[in-house]
Amino acid sequence: MKKTHIIIIVVLAVAVILGLIIGLSSKGAMFVSTGNIGVIEIEGVISSSKRTVRDIKQFTEDPNIQGIIVRVDSPGGGVAASQEIYEELKKCRVQKKVVVSMGALAASGGYYVSLPADLIVANPGTITGSIGVIMQFPIFEELMKKIGINYEVIKSKEHKDIGSPFRKMDEKEKKLLQDVVTDVYEQFVQATCEARNLPRDSVLKFADGRIITGSQAKKLGLVDTLGSFEDAVKIIGDMLGIPKPNLIYPQKRLSLIELLTEPVEQILIPKIFYLWQ
Repeated sequence: MKKTHIIIIVVLAVAVILGLIIGLSSKGAMFVSTGNIGVIEIEGVISSSKRTVRDIKQFTEDPNIQGIIVRVDSPGGGVAASQEIYEELKKCRVQKKVVVSMGALAASGGYYVSLPADLIVANPGTITGSIGVIMQFPIFEELMKKIGINYEVIKSKEHKDIGSPFRKMDEKEKKLLQDVVTDVYEQFVQATCEARNLPRDSVLKFADGRIITGSQAKKLGLVDTLGSFEDAVKIIGDMLGIPKPNLIYPQKRLSLIELLTEPVEQILIPKIFYLWQ
């Protein structure tokens, strides 16, 4: 048998085994007719919203799910991905109760996606806040010169390669990108003001990128109460009149392509972030 055939067989076998492991390790409980609470977990850097939005939508449309708990343990991530999750949770809240439970970290985009909830629960020591935006570009210009590689660019207009890693930006370009960052920052501030019913001046006092604890966030009005995930379960149960909620987790359905490209996604995440670093 040729080596290429052996490699193909091994790859397929690994994919099948991984699929079985993922299926068997799914934390979804058996459905009962009432008392079901969907649990959405947002963990790590938010580089893509696809699966999270899909899971929120399915729970929203499922008549057997009475409410949703969103467990956030994230430093944030891509602006657009965070906004898409935010918007989907806003739609969900129109139909069902949504409670956010913050874990160790719910900063920047992790806080942004928490905003649509009916109620936000944080641990006293949760790291949250970090309301702000960051845009980063590596610059390889000097390295390219040292190794003797030239990089030619043909572009339609002067700013088409703005942010290129192969040259430094001039002051005009920095101003253009600063305007982009400022605009996205204003969107974050506005969303916080509206969701938390806080005056803009109050939000601006701490919306400078600083991190705060869950205890500090409660004093500032950024979260509603302090407690654990179990406390959040009890809270949403009390909201809905469910003494013992049955927690339902989405089934993990990763395709082979997702399995192979997930690590690449983490590397090639967007370069403008709601992210605490």
